[in-house]
Amino acid sequence: MDPDPQHTELDWFRAAVPYVAAHRDRTMVIAMAGEAARAPEFPALLRDIAQLRALGTRVVLVHGARPQIEARLRDRGLTPRYSRGLRVTDAEALEAVCDAVGRLRLHIEGLLSRNLGSPGIAGARLRVASGNFVTARPLGVRDGVDFQYTGEVRRVDAPGITRLLDEGQIVLVSPLGYSPTGEVFNLSGEDVATQVAAGLKADKLVFLTEAGPLRDRHAETLTQLTVPAVERLLATEAGLPEELAGHLRSAVEVCAVHDLRVHLVDRHIDGGLLIELFSRSGIGTLVSREPVERLRAATIDDVGGIFELIQPLESEGILVRRTREHLELEIDCFQVLDADGLIIGTAALYTFPETQVAEIACLALHPDYRGGGRGDQILEHMEGLAQRRGHRQVFVLTTRTAQWFQERGYHPGNIDDLPAARQALYSQARNSRIFVKRLA
Repeated sequence: MDPDPQHTELDWFRAAVPYVAAHRDRTMVIAMAGEAARAPEFPALLRDIAQLRALGTRVVLVHGARPQIEARLRDRGLTPRYSRGLRVTDAEALEAVCDAVGRLRLHIEGLLSRNLGSPGIAGARLRVASGNFVTARPLGVRDGVDFQYTGEVRRVDAPGITRLLDEGQIVLVSPLGYSPTGEVFNLSGEDVATQVAAGLKADKLVFLTEAGPLRDRHAETLTQLTVPAVERLLATEAGLPEELAGHLRSAVEVCAVHDLRVHLVDRHIDGGLLIELFSRSGIGTLVSREPVERLRAATIDDVGGIFELIQPLESEGILVRRTREHLELEIDCFQVLDADGLIIGTAALYTFPETQVAEIACLALHPDYRGGGRGDQILEHMEGLAQRRGHRQVFVLTTRTAQWFQERGYHPGNIDDLPAARQALYSQARNSRIFVKRLA
């Protein structure tokens, strides 16, 4: 029988709520190439960006304009010139650049304004603002080539952008910069987005890619990368599309200075931006300085997350029932696997005074995160924790996962292998199997 569509939507909404809360009042810089504006799905993309602001995210949108500039140059009978992948902008080309960027900026403002008044967003009183937020300097002469009016970012007016964000506006930034003497420079949209994110100390920088997702050698999407992993990838993958390589270099640059998250999201996927931000698995690549998933000691604030994680397993009889009050009293025994603020795994370590034996209990993973070695990661972490606390042996009680523990070096035991205090608590009704492991 097909699932009830309403129930499916309700499940999606429930799963998305924690992410909506996590992104509220966070600053996000979204960068898109000029090609996006020529696609038929462009209005839908801007509607999604407007929805982000309606959900409470502070949004800065940075756009490129390469195809629009190329078109204006052709209209004027001019031939584009490039060196080192950058446009050489003479005085005639600069007029075409200003014309193309200005037209595109007005087009984006118009679409955003229309979306900000659409059903579901109307009444939120959202506005879009643009301006000369970027101070630029000339790129100068490189390898004998004078880039003339092609420039690079010198400074970002972060306080000015912040004031507009504080007023609840979407801020639109174009790839043009201005010198203190009034000259205009053609800039790289990628450079602008990176420097704006750095200047604002943004929480996220999102690149909407034209080259599709970042994949490994098996054609699987690379979902998470740390900065060292990105550096290795750039050093070894000669066939990486230049657009994606550029985004990865920008990610390394900005993450080295600021602890933010960089997302690479395929622009061609309908709703891809929202799926990446508001679902557990996402669809793109997340780059961060440190691993997004980390094992840490649980705190009292994690009780709700642990309770939601283990409750389905308790209903199936896999885990012993624990109330919220029980968890609160024993929270110091728990470790959690934290995925960007969400609890996706947990386990508890119970020690017994005057013995060198400890119990590993309540090992659980969220269904969406099973596989990928996370269960092994938690188990090894708990064994290491027991060893560091002076225990020479650990044991587990299980009704369903005997083989899994045996594959990881656990051997069948009996009730006499348990400390006396634990023997007194053993439930004959559950009839759990006992497995023990000596720690090296």
